[in-house]
Amino acid sequence: MGGGGAAGLAGYVVKRLLAMLLLLAGVTFIVFGMMYLAPGDVTVMIAASSPSPEQVAAIRRDFGLDQPLWTQYGMFLGRLARGDLGDSWIDRRPVMPQVLDAFGYTLRLAAAALVLSIVLGTVGGIWSALRHRSLADESILTVTLLGISVPIFVTGLLLIYTFAFRLGWFPTSGAGSWRHLVLPACTLASFLIAYNVRMTRACMLEVLGQDYVRTARAKGVRELGVLGRHALRNALIPMVTVVGLQVGLLLGGSVITETVFAYPGVGQLIVSAISARDTPLVQACVLVTASGFILVNLLVDVSYVLIDPRIRLS
Repeated sequence: MGGGGAAGLAGYVVKRLLAMLLLLAGVTFIVFGMMYLAPGDVTVMIAASSPSPEQVAAIRRDFGLDQPLWTQYGMFLGRLARGDLGDSWIDRRPVMPQVLDAFGYTLRLAAAALVLSIVLGTVGGIWSALRHRSLADESILTVTLLGISVPIFVTGLLLIYTFAFRLGWFPTSGAGSWRHLVLPACTLASFLIAYNVRMTRACMLEVLGQDYVRTARAKGVRELGVLGRHALRNALIPMVTVVGLQVGLLLGGSVITETVFAYPGVGQLIVSAISARDTPLVQACVLVTASGFILVNLLVDVSYVLIDPRIRLS
């Protein structure tokens, strides 16, 4: 990549980061408004016991809950500009350490599930494409259809029953060691593996039918070279797009899996925070998760240029 290309890429990244700030502001405002309009009185949850009207008024004044929505949101943005996301309304602890700790667990779970989905999905898709219309191909398509159709929580419960209760190989909950990660990662990856197999198969079948692949074979290029240098590389663009979207899904959509396995990630944390009407903790969870999702999509866009220099970012 030349100097002009590098400068253009840097400019694109800067514009995307600025747009990211506006998007995060919009996301946080929507979540803030939803929490503001949610039914119930949060002061009852904040108070240690049944509060008197005077105590309720004092609590609302201390936490700024007696102010209009715009004023409360402005106070939140002011704290955010100083790098302070505030304290939890329930346990009075700073929310950022809690969220970052939970996000670390979610990252480990998402990374394990992503590796499983990429490796097994890519290998299965290539194998299915190379055995097109064979018994192996039809069997793989049937299994992947089942994987896409079965809800994640059902898959998780089946894995718990088989590998935890019946065989006793893995624990059913917690996050103490790698053994605690196996069942949640397999559960979270089950749908993605099935989808990636079908996606890779479709991309490979399309590329294998192109003229340049037939030309390479006619020139005597070894089949491994045809697959690696010509077919797989040209099939990577749509696959990278799908994987980038899946990372966002794994970061923000692991709520069900973390709940089934009592895994202490962001998903379980945000469910408990919403149940307790703990707005600062909810906002911190959403902010961290949304930032991760946007950054991953930015990396995916940049990777297009690295995979295929003919692509221009705009």
